[in-house]
This record gives sequence, C-alpha cells and structure tokens, in this order.
Amino acid sequence: MICFPNAKISLGLNVIARRNDGFHQIESILYPIPLFDVLEFKAADTFRIMQYGIPLQITPEQNILFKSWQLLNQEYLVPPVEIHLIKNIPASSGLGGGSADATFFLKAIDQQFSLNLSSNRLKELAATIGSDCPFFVDNKPAFASGRGESTSPVKLSLKSKYLVLVIPDIQVSTAKAYSIIKPEIPEKSIKKIVLQARESWKDELVNDFEKPIFELYPELNVIKKQLYQKGAFYASMTGSGSAVYGIFEKEPLKDELTATFKGNLFLSKFGA
Repeated sequence: MICFPNAKISLGLNVIARRNDGFHQIESILYPIPLFDVLEFKAADTFRIMQYGIPLQITPEQNILFKSWQLLNQEYLVPPVEIHLIKNIPASSGLGGGSADATFFLKAIDQQFSLNLSSNRLKELAATIGSDCPFFVDNKPAFASGRGESTSPVKLSLKSKYLVLVIPDIQVSTAKAYSIIKPEIPEKSIKKIVLQARESWKDELVNDFEKPIFELYPELNVIKKQLYQKGAFYASMTGSGSAVYGIFEKEPLKDELTATFKGNLFLSKFGA
C-alpha cells in the first residue's frame, strides 16, 4: 500500500502555560499544505524501514514509524512490514513531517488489515505517538489546543491563495525551543483572529516562538521580512521553526523568489 503524508503549517501559535506532565499548553491553527512524503509498505518477515530522499540523522529504529508499528503490533498484533519512505518534508522545520508519516501509516495499516478503527480511536493512538499526530487523522484545518493533540474543526479556507515556503538549512530542536519559551496568556484567541479580515493577521496573528528563535537565528527574521516585501499578506515561522512561509493573494514570480531566498524554496497554490 502507498500513501502520501502531507506537511502542515501553523497559523499563529500561543504557548499559554507549562503543564504538570512536562508539556506546554498551546493554541494554534493547523493547516495542511501540498508538500508530500511518499510512504509505501508491504508484508515482510521482519519489520524494516528503507529511507530515501532528504537524509534523516537517525537510524530506522529511531524513526517514528517504528514506534507506530510497535504500538499497533502490541494493540492489534499487526504483522511485520517493510516500509519504503521517501522524505521530501525536512525534519525539525515545524512542518510536521514525522507526525504526518506516523499518522498516515496508522490510517493505512487500519485499512490494509481491516482493523476498522474509528476516527476517535485513531486519534487516541496518534496522540500517544506525538502531539501533532491527531491533526493528520482528519487532515483538515483545525484549532489545536492542550499540548496540540486536542483538535476541533475551524471554518477557514485559503483556497486560491498561494504559499511560498522557505526552508533554510537550519534545524531547530523542539525541545530546545520549548526550553527557552516564556508562556503567556494572549489577549485574544487565535480562533477569533483568523476569522477577522486578513489584513489584521500581520499585526495580531503571532507565533510566540518567533521572538526567542529569531534571537538565535536572525536570518529567519530576515526571511519573514523579505516575504512581506515580496507581497505576502501574511508571513510567519511555522511551529517552533525553522521553516518560514508567506501567503499571497496572487502567484509571485518564482524567478524573483529564487533570486532572493537561499535554501529550499517551495511554491504552490493551496488546495481546497
């Protein structure tokens, strides 16, 4: 079976409080984007992962897919599989590539072995693997709260808008990012801000990680400013970084973008 896990961006991210379980209370809007990994698996005598594309600085046994298979094997006696994974979504970029891989794998295994798991059960399993994972069960725009695992639908569409994604050669550790963040209750909920006129997003839709991460990596702030200079109506770092994106009303000229931005550049129209 083959599937195509997609990345996501965060529209705003507020870190509200530290939790007793060691995590943080957050709020964010998560939105799927058309940047895809490729994941294929088949039955095998022993579990194994073959990795291609963007190199991962981990062994196959450290891959989140191994954790996903172990969980399903323990819960439902799912047999071993051989996985071929082509990575197009960079790690440690705030795009949720690992979480997408894990959740799409859960959904594909459910289908392949007729486990008949409900959406809620898939989200429960996904939440034990990673905070972002439950979002990818429905894979639709959602308001994320708790540690990120609690999601609810949000009426937001960027259809017909254009996404410019700049992925510099920087990896930001999520653990490091959370260790330097100062939690603070926002004056206005992200849920309210995204329903306002898009012109207000630039000033009100804030990613709390930008301030501390931009101090560590000033080049990320430069990218954000350049996206606004190129005509984005909203630009932000996604998640805890390091990818920075801009949203445009009209398709920007790729030659101009290539001349301006260093690193990996992704330009696409948003889907439905």
